[in-house]
Amino acid sequence: MSIAKETKRDERLDAIFHALSDATRRRIIAELARGSQAVTELALPFPISLPAISKHLDVLERAGLVRRAREGRFQRCHLTAAALDDASAFIERYRAYWHTNLDQLAAFVEASATPARAKKAKK
Repeated sequence: MSIAKETKRDERLDAIFHALSDATRRRIIAELARGSQAVTELALPFPISLPAISKHLDVLERAGLVRRAREGRFQRCHLTAAALDDASAFIERYRAYWHTNLDQLAAFVEASATPARAKKAKK
C-alpha cells in the first residue's frame, strides 16, 4: 500500500476513533442503529442543548459515521455503518496478535507456577 493511501486510512481511523471516544456520540450511534431520526427527536434523551448535539453530529459526520439529509424543515440523521467496518478491520487485525501473546503469557505463568506448587505440596 502506498504511503498516501496509508496516510488517508490513518486519518480516517483517527477521525473514527476520535468520534467513538465520547460517550454521547456512542449513544447517538446506538440510537441511530435503531433507525434514522430527525435531529430534534435524536436530541430528546440527552441532557444537553440542541447546538451541543449538532456539534456531536458534526464530529460523527466528519468521521463518516453519520449522514444528515434535509427532509422538509427537518434534518434526518442516518447511521453509515461502513465507517465502523474500517475500525472493526483495524481491531481484528490486532486481536489475533493479542490473543496469541496473552495465551503465551498464560502458559508461561502456569508453567512457572507449577514447580512452586509442587515444592509447597512436598512440605
